[in-house]
Order: sequence, then C-alpha cells, then structure tokens
Amino acid sequence: MLEIWNTLKTNREIEIVIVGAIVWLAVMLINKSVHKFFARTSFIETRKEETLESMIRSITKYVATIGFIFFVLSLYIDNFERVLAGAGIVGIIVGFGAQSLIKDILSGLFLIYEKQLHKGDFVSVNNTFNGTVEDIGLRFLKVREWSGKLLTISNGEVKQIQNYNIERMRVIEKVVVSYRENPEHVMELLQSVCDHLNNTYTHFLKKDHAGSPIEPYQVYGMTSLNAGYRGYEYTVVGLVDDAVYWTAAKETRRALAQAMYDQQIIMAEEHIRIQQPDENKQRSFS
Repeated sequence: MLEIWNTLKTNREIEIVIVGAIVWLAVMLINKSVHKFFARTSFIETRKEETLESMIRSITKYVATIGFIFFVLSLYIDNFERVLAGAGIVGIIVGFGAQSLIKDILSGLFLIYEKQLHKGDFVSVNNTFNGTVEDIGLRFLKVREWSGKLLTISNGEVKQIQNYNIERMRVIEKVVVSYRENPEHVMELLQSVCDHLNNTYTHFLKKDHAGSPIEPYQVYGMTSLNAGYRGYEYTVVGLVDDAVYWTAAKETRRALAQAMYDQQIIMAEEHIRIQQPDENKQRSFS
C-alpha cells in the first residue's frame, strides 16, 4: 500500500485527482450530515435552520475550494509554505484582486449575524428587487421574484433590505365609500367584518405568550374625509403572523368586498365631466 501511495505521489496529476475526489466527498458528507442534523432537531424555527444550513454549505464549499487550490499550488511551487508565509495571506489575496470577494463575504456574514433576513423571507433589496429569499451564501444572495425569475445579488451590493417576514406583519386595508353613505352605518358594517375575521381566521392573528391576539382585527377609523375627491376613507387593521401575511391580507379584502356587496354599500366612483363647446352641452360619465 505504501509503495502504491509513493507511486501516486510521483504523478502529480493523479494525486490532484485523488485529493480532489476526497475533498468533494468530504464536502458532500459534511453537507449531508448538517442536513440530517437539522431535519431531526427542532431547536429553532425552520426558516432559521434553512438559513444556517445554507450558510454552512457555502462556507464548506469555499473553504474546500481554497484549500484545494493551495494544495495544487504547493505541488508546483517549491517551498510553497515559505512563500506563503513570506508574502502573507493578506498580500496574496489582495494580489489576486479579491477585494470584492472579501467585501461580499463580510457582508454575507453580517447579514446572518445581524439576522436581517432568513431563507424563505419575502424581501425588497435596494428598493429594486422584490421576491423570496432562496439562498444566502458567503458571496451571493439569491432572490426569486413572483414571476419565477431568480435574481443573484452580490452581498456587497446589498445596501438596503426591507423584510416582510420579521415575526409579525400588520394587515392595513383601506376602504373608500361614497359620500352618500351614512358613516355610522359604514363603521358598524366594518366592525362586523372585523368580528367575523377575528372569529373565522383567529389562527392568522399574532398571539402573545398567553395565546391571546396582540392586535385583533379592528376598525382604525375614518382616515380621510376627501380621499382623492371620491369619498370617505376607512381603515381596517390587524396584526398577523408574518408567515401567513399574504393569505390574511387577501382574505381580509375578500371579506370586506363581500360585506360591501351584500349591504349594497356604494363604493367611491370617479366622475369625469366632458364639455362640448359646439353644442354647449355637458355630459357626465361615471
């Protein structure tokens, strides 16, 4: 066995292939072990587990790749350890023009350490890119848009993050009705809708440690007397769990629309008046 190993060591290409295969298997084994560990435990939320797993997978890949590159260089450069020590790690990295790489890696670590986002969160990046976080790596952040397009953004380019999944979200729905509707009647109707939502969709609401809703659905009040010169504006709010925010918002809008229709509440309409100078007549359209 020793003779075979010595023979292989004299052939650099074969040695590189063997070491590369060992490194690849080691990375696969580590990633698989980490995945099994998180699958069998429930210490933290699923999204946080997926985020940590994604970061560990990224770190393992980069460490293995850099280590393998150094190994290959050591085969072709005499006294590579001395050269490495003399030049210094920082000097070599800068010499390879990896300043942007360092920036991306540090930014990625801060994203995780400061808990700015997790895998599965719906985010807006730099007020430009909107979608669900699919992967958080050391260098790149991958966000999938609602259309299905996958965006890959360098961590160093992330300047601002709006996270819509930080434990709680507030459903805010505005309803604008005609000036001809009785405000008291509208308020009573909206309150009945809130009661219906609290009873039917109580599982949407964010709960405290005692299991009581922190902020159930309620009528915030009349928030505008002249909403776009069309009617009175009322606002309904409710604090829900971030994981079900989009579903809760859709159900809230549906319940409000159905109640308005059933009670024949006239919604605000926009009127356009067109004057015809030749005939000296006015026509109104709504």
